[in-house]
Amino acid sequence: MNIKNIISLIGAMLFCASCSDDDSFTTSTSNLLTFSTDTVKMDTVFSRIPSSMRSFWVFNRSGDGIRCSNIRLAKGNQTGFRVNVDGTYLGQTAGFQTHDVEIRNKDSIRVFVELTSVDNGKMEPQKIEDDLVFTLESGVEQKVNLNAFTWDADILTDVVVNEDRVLDGEKPTVIYGMIRVEEGATLRISAGKTIYFHNNGGLDVYGRLVTEGTAENNVVLRGDRTDRMFDYLPYDMVSGQWQGIHFHESSYDNVIDYTDIHSTFTGIVCDSAALDRQKLTMRNTIVHNCQGAGVTMRHCKVSMENCQLTNTLGACVDILGGDILLNHCTLAQFYPFDSNRGPALSFAADEKNPLERLHCENSIVTGYAEDVVMGSQSDSATFEYQFVATVLRTPEMEDTIHFHQVIWEDVKDTAAVSGEKHFKLIDIDKQRYDFHLLQRSTAVGIAQPSSALPLDREGTPRDEKPDAGCYEWKEETTT
Repeated sequence: MNIKNIISLIGAMLFCASCSDDDSFTTSTSNLLTFSTDTVKMDTVFSRIPSSMRSFWVFNRSGDGIRCSNIRLAKGNQTGFRVNVDGTYLGQTAGFQTHDVEIRNKDSIRVFVELTSVDNGKMEPQKIEDDLVFTLESGVEQKVNLNAFTWDADILTDVVVNEDRVLDGEKPTVIYGMIRVEEGATLRISAGKTIYFHNNGGLDVYGRLVTEGTAENNVVLRGDRTDRMFDYLPYDMVSGQWQGIHFHESSYDNVIDYTDIHSTFTGIVCDSAALDRQKLTMRNTIVHNCQGAGVTMRHCKVSMENCQLTNTLGACVDILGGDILLNHCTLAQFYPFDSNRGPALSFAADEKNPLERLHCENSIVTGYAEDVVMGSQSDSATFEYQFVATVLRTPEMEDTIHFHQVIWEDVKDTAAVSGEKHFKLIDIDKQRYDFHLLQRSTAVGIAQPSSALPLDREGTPRDEKPDAGCYEWKEETTT
């Protein structure tokens, strides 16, 4: 036999062996599948609302091909789980099982899992689970557990409030689209109420909004995603989850008290209005982690007391004209998702939007940048402002008309180079923040007793030497 024939014979033998290996499927009970996880957890999801998708891998590392005679949801169509196994859907109307799924040696398939649960009839989240069962041709059964906590909610779409209405109750409310409060109507949100907005959701206020939170039971306005972007990062801590609140020109006498507003596109927008009426009174409120500005005010009358205004891509507080009071507020600009973040405080005036008054007292204005305070005016525009007993991270000015008892942050001082020194936790990597004061903060003890608010944002009494910002420093106690 010549060399050419030998090579041809060897090639044919290798081809046959290869075909034999590829087409070989074992029935040995010792050959098993391997899974990237044994449990798929969906976190907490709202009943009747589709969850985000999760996935896992199924590997065949057994040394031979494995055929699954059956892959099924153990509880059939009863739980609301939907599964895509190698292109075949299981669950609900699609049927709950598939047959003869082949996974060749050293190959894998990917499985996708979603959930839309029915109402559970309980006030608290309830655990729901099922098993995805892989029955091998050998008769061996292998399982991956699917579980979640489901929570009944009131689901509302494109709500129009044309007469006085109250949103209350322990059950969460999920909003698709906007809540529109018509002129002449008042929407009240009761203490302890949490409203979850879908990403197209928000509040359009032409009438009046009143949130009635307390120190013990804040009103919470947030996005509706309860899952995680990464293991360490819930979507609730990611900016841009919902649209925010817009007070239109016709809206006056709004009150936001003890309210937590976070992870919006733009937190609050106040349109231009007459200065002889109060546009908005904000007390004891958080506006945090916005993909736009935190609070934007256009020539209107607004007061903010005991408020935390933090971490925004635009300015934390953005003022164009008007009559604005900031007392015992913490403005801190440590937005983590874009280094091109705006200032902590921006205030400006022009001929159409004179700044009749900006009074910032007993407050902290700080952040990462060397200068987080930006003021500008056009020629001849009224531009009246004053900072009193406030920490400012901006170059020091020899100006006793506009600045009184101001603590200027020395950006050349390495201990103060980012403004982080004031606060308990600034972790930009994991997006964890705690804006309570540390004892070393220069804000401790500098507020004016004559204008200090008796309680801080959390209802803690202020002492005879009150601190600037919305939180009074408290000595840590150990047990």
